[in-house]
Amino acid sequence: MEHRINNEVKSIEISGIRKFFNLVNDYDNMVSLTIGQPDFPTPEHIKKMTIEAIHRNHTTYTHNAGILSLRTAISNYVKERYQLDYHPEEEILVTVGASEAIAATLKTILDQGDEVILPGPVYPGYEPLITLNGAKAVYVDTRQSKFKLTAELIEPMITSRTKAILIPYPSNPTGVTLSEEELKAIASLLDDKDIFLIADEIYSELIYEKDHFSIGRCRKIKDKTIIINGVSKSHSMTGFRIGYILGPAWLIQHILKVHQYYVSCATSVSQYAALEALTNGKNDAEVMRDAYRERRDFVYKRLVEMGISTYLPDGGFYYFIPLSSSSKSSLEIALELVEKERLALVPGSAFSKYGEGYLRLSYAYDLDTLKKGLNRLEQFLIDF
Repeated sequence: MEHRINNEVKSIEISGIRKFFNLVNDYDNMVSLTIGQPDFPTPEHIKKMTIEAIHRNHTTYTHNAGILSLRTAISNYVKERYQLDYHPEEEILVTVGASEAIAATLKTILDQGDEVILPGPVYPGYEPLITLNGAKAVYVDTRQSKFKLTAELIEPMITSRTKAILIPYPSNPTGVTLSEEELKAIASLLDDKDIFLIADEIYSELIYEKDHFSIGRCRKIKDKTIIINGVSKSHSMTGFRIGYILGPAWLIQHILKVHQYYVSCATSVSQYAALEALTNGKNDAEVMRDAYRERRDFVYKRLVEMGISTYLPDGGFYYFIPLSSSSKSSLEIALELVEKERLALVPGSAFSKYGEGYLRLSYAYDLDTLKKGLNRLEQFLIDF
């Protein structure tokens, strides 16, 4: 009966990150620097509020868009943090993680044959969702622009089929972000075009040398801009599955319909946990960010000592390491690294063809683990 299932589902694959993680998971004495998940426990006050929400019987369906107190907290949080103005009752939608936010948004705006422009290399979760809606992912090669999707690169890729441009910054897998000037240039490019701008800002709290500038501040395109964010990375709450969408009221009401039929509402107790995170835990990310900065700097020093030509990431917790071979793919090199040194890094090919020749290293691990992993990488390079 397999021939009877949806052809677009058959055409997509499990994420290359997860495939590789599962492939090496059973090896003994393995140091894995693969998964982009905070290694900090969820803050205690958030866990206590989750338990309290259960005891208070906050275990039923909520408003489809999320409890109003949480939407109000999100509104206040993004106003204080990023100078964004979104009305809690009409312009904010609470979702089951940022992943569902992206899925519901794309389902709402895409028609058969549409095109979505996005940078390459990029997180592998976008293209399958675009494909499932009968649309096409159009990658822009950003390897020569320091992995930045700029207005200059976007403009020649726009066609009559372009429905949306997706800018995921700070970036997974590269850790780079866009400056205020670069984002304003994209806004100017789209000012007179009927094209949506989707900004995945899930790593916005993990920027090191400067404050995050959200393209949602560009008022000239606010009516076509959709901001995706959540508490997974900022508050180490990946398992709580709370994300949110910020957008114009006319569009949110349509995304809400898709969200309603997909999931009804985000998990009730997780919503109360997120409420605690975005009110009494507004500064929880600072301790984690300081630790990630220390780890980032340590990894940079070690990579430079090894002779690897790299850069200092702006945010997130990833390095995209150039490690090419004339005869071997990034997957083959990653597997060789596993076999010889018991070190797992994600092959760059998992992030589109523009990631070939690179390996992604996640530094969302403690310093002892990073030291051990980098020592193994250095030994591998000696024999490479």
